[in-house]
Amino acid sequence: MSSADERLATAVRLREDGRLEEARQLLLELRSESPDDARIAVQTAWVHDSMGFEEEAVAHYEAAIAGDLSDDELRGALLGLGSTYRALGRDAESEETFRRGIERFPDFAVLRVFRAMTLYNLGRAHEAVRELIHVLLETSSDPGIERYRRSLGAYADDLDRSWLA
Repeated sequence: MSSADERLATAVRLREDGRLEEARQLLLELRSESPDDARIAVQTAWVHDSMGFEEEAVAHYEAAIAGDLSDDELRGALLGLGSTYRALGRDAESEETFRRGIERFPDFAVLRVFRAMTLYNLGRAHEAVRELIHVLLETSSDPGIERYRRSLGAYADDLDRSWLA
């Protein structure tokens, strides 16, 4: 393991242990030494996000996504960037990021849940609720949900329907 890899592993441990400022300082050093390393960029983005420094996190997320990440890291980076854009009120960019993530990782349901929140922010509550119901139906094993699965699916696809004349 190279010195840079060891330092990155140390920074990840620091971040995971909640020693965020120490992790951030080490990651910023690593980013300046290896600005094209996507693994360092994504860790740097995550630590900034964890500390509430969303504006600073964006450039690190974008660099990470443009680089070479494992699927797990890329899923997390797309989720983080989309969520960060939403937190910053950049809802169109958030939706686009989540859309790209869902296309690439269709089975990663949490992207769809976060996208639903963005849709709500964009004034598309109907679409958001429909998506949330579908995720619920696909992921829940709750007996009550199971019992009403067919009805919930029908309602999700036609939320405005009323059976009253």
